[in-house]
Amino acid sequence: MTLPAILLGILISTLYGAGFHLWKNGGVGRLILYLIFAWFGFWIGQIVASSLNWTFLSLGQLHLGFATLVSFTLLFIGHWLSRIDKIRK
Repeated sequence: MTLPAILLGILISTLYGAGFHLWKNGGVGRLILYLIFAWFGFWIGQIVASSLNWTFLSLGQLHLGFATLVSFTLLFIGHWLSRIDKIRK
């Protein structure tokens, strides 16, 4: 994987995390949490799609479709897990 593809992946996944943060109205702590979940989800999706040779919405060397799907899945799971403590109170 080339450096431009890695940088583009970091940029796209950061935008996913920041956009999710804006949509869910979180604080600074939530922003960091959402960014981490978006980054991990994106790169886990990229690695899985690359190893299985899935080409769903590929953009150069990035398997954007599957990476996006996993990123948003982890963002929603992370958001749900971060809300459990507030629901109990």
